[in-house]
Amino acid sequence: MTGDESKVGMIPGEMLLEFPGELYSWRGPSPYHFVKVPEEECVALREVSPIVSYGWGVIPVRVRIGESVFDTSLFPKDGGYVVPIKDVVRNAEGLVLGDTVIVELTVGS
Repeated sequence: MTGDESKVGMIPGEMLLEFPGELYSWRGPSPYHFVKVPEEECVALREVSPIVSYGWGVIPVRVRIGESVFDTSLFPKDGGYVVPIKDVVRNAEGLVLGDTVIVELTVGS
């Protein structure tokens, strides 16, 4: 990938998504930053949401950013989804606000 492309793929029982996104903060007490999921991937996520969501539209996923792999849930926001990035991951990867990161998501893992 060149850093500005997205990929959507399927393997039996899983949906794989990869996309670049900018790290941003959201006011609040929790130690999280977020990456917005691009619209193309949101279309695919909305298709599987009724099957994989455990309520309120959140979707459980496995995420890879750099060498860090972690389980979390995508949050619905403004008609799309955001990926929460814990400070422990952000610090381990040396990420700061405004960095563009490559996010790999596995839905259904």
